[in-house]
Amino acid sequence: MLMIISAWLSLFFTTLLAPPKYLWTLITTQGFFIAFFSMSWIFLQDFNFSNSLFFIDKISGPLAILTCWLFPLTMLASQSKMYLEPINRQRTYIVNSTFLQLTTLLAFTSSDLMLFFIFFEASLVPTMIIITRWGAQERRLEAGTYLAFYTMLGAVPLMIWLIKFYSTHGSLLPALTHTLSITQASTNYPGLFWATYNAAFLVKLPMYCLHLWLPKAHVEAPIAGSMVLAGTLLKLGGYGILRTSTLLQENALNQTLFIMLIAILGILATALLCLRQTDLKSLIAMSSVSHMNLVVAAALISSPWSYSGAMAMMIAHGLTSSALFCLATTTYERTNSRTMILLRGALLIFPLAGAWWLTIILFNMALPPSINFAGEVLIMISLYNWSPLAFLMVALNLIFTTAYTLYVLWSTQRGSLPTHIKTLFPFQIREHLLLLLHILPGLLLILKPELIF
Repeated sequence: MLMIISAWLSLFFTTLLAPPKYLWTLITTQGFFIAFFSMSWIFLQDFNFSNSLFFIDKISGPLAILTCWLFPLTMLASQSKMYLEPINRQRTYIVNSTFLQLTTLLAFTSSDLMLFFIFFEASLVPTMIIITRWGAQERRLEAGTYLAFYTMLGAVPLMIWLIKFYSTHGSLLPALTHTLSITQASTNYPGLFWATYNAAFLVKLPMYCLHLWLPKAHVEAPIAGSMVLAGTLLKLGGYGILRTSTLLQENALNQTLFIMLIAILGILATALLCLRQTDLKSLIAMSSVSHMNLVVAAALISSPWSYSGAMAMMIAHGLTSSALFCLATTTYERTNSRTMILLRGALLIFPLAGAWWLTIILFNMALPPSINFAGEVLIMISLYNWSPLAFLMVALNLIFTTAYTLYVLWSTQRGSLPTHIKTLFPFQIREHLLLLLHILPGLLLILKPELIF
């Protein structure tokens, strides 16, 4: 663990000292080395590897590996735009991205509550810098403000709970796993208690009603910002909820029924909102909210199957959503537009890219035997065991998801080419490689899904 963290720190030196000509090559290669080393955590999961500061188990392991895997992919994706900037700005950008991924990785693996809270909040700073400095549109400052206010207001109840916890136990240092066994104190309002200490995580996920910062942030962020937001930062919220879910008392689901209803409403409402979107990145952001509300529902049911489903859902969504943002960026770089009506007919010019669109969109639709499908099935079964009526309501989501998925495919790929588009430069090998590396882990997990359950 410490070896990989020191490898991450060496990325800072590489960024500052590498000659301009080889900067991106060296950083991406080093990122892939770290990603392959992090694969060893798959084998550590079963032994619950831990030391005084960090630990890897079945919950943090897959998410930590996902964070390490997405870093070199963000570097691959950013190159075409960033090459045009002065070298010092390129270095600043890479340092910022590295710091963002490092804080996320440390949040996933830190073993005590205080460290987790510090890294959880620290990830906000580089995200804001990436959105407000390297975003393309004029509303990026507004997006940064939304992100900061939502995240910080959500963190206040969590901080109050941490202070209360500290005053009760005299320490925040015991590992999270020990913490949970001591805090099984009965409370008169278990639902309110759950909502209080999970407010920060529900904003980060985000739960419906707390999600207004997400479409703004995604639309304004550059490609690396969108990929990291969709791939790992949203998962921090899910990780926090799963990690502290043992505090939820046995019969507390009746108390948290209101949050469950909002989550179910969010799953359906955001899927329907996707059908009304004209902006491609905004649509992908809305579909993220829909998927993440399923994770909230699964965490509230708190059965072993629902936890497995939530975990599979988060990993699958991290890969698929990130790949969709890459595809949206490839079309944006060529047409300078995210409006879907102006992107039609892409299949005629980029048949191979059309195959990528189809594959990734089918993954997003949770087509069997993809890992997305496994996650959704596990969550659906848990929902059915809890309430057949809730299951029937959420099952409507399958129809809505299919509808907006086909809407994206038809509006971007089919039809005649718009008359204003004269020249489109062809897809590069770098972009094909980027999309392959997103899909490959998803395909491999089909063969051995128990790695993330």
